Amino acid sequence: MKKFFTVLGGMGSLATESYVHLLNERTPTEKDQDYLDYILVNHSTVPDRTAHILDHSKPSFLPPLVEDIKQQSLLKPEFMVLICNTAHYYYKELQAATDIPLIHMPHMAISVMKKKYPKAKRIGLIATKGTIADHIYENEIKDAGFEYSLGDQAVQDQVESLIYDDIKIKGKVDANKYYDILQTMHDKFDCDVIVLGCTELSLAQEKAPDHPYNVIDGQGIIVDKSIEFAEKIRRGEKIDFTKIY
Repeated sequence: MKKFFTVLGGMGSLATESYVHLLNERTPTEKDQDYLDYILVNHSTVPDRTAHILDHSKPSFLPPLVEDIKQQSLLKPEFMVLICNTAHYYYKELQAATDIPLIHMPHMAISVMKKKYPKAKRIGLIATKGTIADHIYENEIKDAGFEYSLGDQAVQDQVESLIYDDIKIKGKVDANKYYDILQTMHDKFDCDVIVLGCTELSLAQEKAPDHPYNVIDGQGIIVDKSIEFAEKIRRGEKIDFTKIY
């Protein structure tokens, strides 16, 4: 197979399944051959990203992801996408392991947000404790020139419950809990836009999209960009991946 891309997933598997579902659903097709060519690596046994970020004595997720990247690089994909926001903690190390472009999902998400909501004043960020602790999205939001809010401990507890108790453990999205989180970030913390800094939250958005709040869904954005890049490559167009953000 030529002119394909690689999806580094499994963190978690339901979020990766959501990415693939949206990828296939949003790709313009009339026949089987119109769908995109890609390899999915569903590496579900990668150690927990948040646990390692909060306590470096816990198993690191870097070595298995570097191994995945090196294995996939031998197949020469055109680009790779990493379907886990928190795993971008080691983005520089992961990109250094290959010459293949690795799309930076948080950077892409905030780049799109800046263009879509240029007049927004305060951005809300909801994510795992690991993503909050590593400041990936926080720094991207600040660099884009926006004020931001992380909510409070009550919001963080709800977010963690939605991600772990409901989605990771039960395999279900609690729509009411998701809506309550968005409403609190909007009403209590005056957030014009709310960034979903975890792919499980992206799954919640996919399953429960009927709300009035402005959200930036990193996974949904990387789906659209995956389609855009893959279709350009299929047409034989050159992409300067240093200028995609």
